[in-house]
Amino acid sequence: MRPILEIKNISKSYRIAHERQAYLTFRDKLTGLFKPSEQTEEFWALNDVSFSVMPGESVGIIGRNGAGKSTLLKILSRITPPTTGSIVARGRIASLLEVGTGFHQELTGRENIFMNGSILGMKKAEIKAKFDEIVDFSGVEKFLDTPLKNYSSGMQLRLAFAVAAHLEPEILIIDEVLAVGDAEFQKKCIGKMGDVSKSGRTILFVSHSLPSLRAICKTGLLLQEGRLAKSGTIEQAISSYSNHPTSKSTLSECIKHFKSIGKISNLTINNSEGLQILVHENTLTFKFNAIFDEKFQFEFQLHLKKDNVNIASYSNFVKNAALAYEAGHYQFEYTIQLPDLRSGTYSLDVFFAEAHVAWFAALADRIEIELVNNNHNTFLSQENFNWWGHNLLDGTFSYKSI
Repeated sequence: MRPILEIKNISKSYRIAHERQAYLTFRDKLTGLFKPSEQTEEFWALNDVSFSVMPGESVGIIGRNGAGKSTLLKILSRITPPTTGSIVARGRIASLLEVGTGFHQELTGRENIFMNGSILGMKKAEIKAKFDEIVDFSGVEKFLDTPLKNYSSGMQLRLAFAVAAHLEPEILIIDEVLAVGDAEFQKKCIGKMGDVSKSGRTILFVSHSLPSLRAICKTGLLLQEGRLAKSGTIEQAISSYSNHPTSKSTLSECIKHFKSIGKISNLTINNSEGLQILVHENTLTFKFNAIFDEKFQFEFQLHLKKDNVNIASYSNFVKNAALAYEAGHYQFEYTIQLPDLRSGTYSLDVFFAEAHVAWFAALADRIEIELVNNNHNTFLSQENFNWWGHNLLDGTFSYKSI
């Protein structure tokens, strides 16, 4: 049996400009032809990616933000061409990459079903035969003759997924777009995708929701920095995703000491030494060693941020006074519970301080946390914020002398 999809040595490069220019007139453009061009850098979003997909196979594609997942799906969907390499597809492809892709905002929901079905290569008779099922699944029957521009993003997603899933393409490609929907609709979509995979059609599914990947996919592909890092079962891909070190430096190498009061070493977070941490259950456990040269009141501070906005601050003593440690060698462990936040990328600043005085050491680089939270409807709100220096949160802190 021949593969339904063959991806052969796909690479995709972009030009990144390092200087932003002001908006130019036509005259400025002409005179600019004789001036040195702005400095650009070549960036490879994908680099020599090859794999095959068999008919009826359900493939989960995972990787951290910026790994090249969406670029790969856009190439497979023929939205953008590869720089090098080739693709052989032996079947019709339907893709759901963004809310509204393949839809027209001025047309009604009814008109968009027929237009999008035609874009996917379906005949009018095929679309008519599935029309009632599509409308029933989407739940937008009441608004079927309303222009799409009046739909919420969630309603547009419902309609787009219903069309893509019910018009029976041989290959269905879905990005993390399902995170837009409510929890009930997500469950409905996962069930439908399971039915699609059992019907013998092929699915390529990109998601950060590991339970959803396990429920739908048997095969997994792990992308890292534009390259295919792992190909195997979905469990093997998830295991590599969780454990593979991606940062060029270790946490301990990034600790900068300002004073000679003590020395911090062997820092790990959730047993990882890298600066990029994947978090599944909102829990972070820090382990590190410390040598104090003299009697010392030790404070460990953490500041969780999103886009440079402080969300929560933690300290090893909140309810109790800081302990004074005799000079010696210690092993510390500190476990904190993160707020219930939407899946995404967050950062963490880490400080080691002399209590009530000043830092004596800190991480020179920020830690990047990729949070996987199955509750996609939880957003940052004012109640989440614990501003710098206020409302310090506590964790579980323990130590032993070594």
